[in-house]
Amino acid sequence: MSEALEMTTFRLVAGLTVTDFVRANEDIDDYLRRQHGFRWRRITEADDGTITDIVAWDSAADGRRSASGIMTQMADSPVHATIDHSTVDFRIVPVRHRIP
Repeated sequence: MSEALEMTTFRLVAGLTVTDFVRANEDIDDYLRRQHGFRWRRITEADDGTITDIVAWDSAADGRRSASGIMTQMADSPVHATIDHSTVDFRIVPVRHRIP
């Protein structure tokens, strides 16, 4: 079975914190849990304020399908208003090596 990581980095809208972002993700977390191939999700914050949102999938196709739904089915999610969209770098990449 293959594995892929969805990795998104971005900055938040001025004045918001990572706590605000996490709270705004409640509906997205529920959505992700229902998606085929979902494994886990982690959200990090670097010292410079950059947020990294990492989601593990069974396959890159599962990740792409879910990402599409976040922009369509979940378009009304409050999370979208927390992100400075001009700073987003989004990619889904296959895992080539892992240590269990």
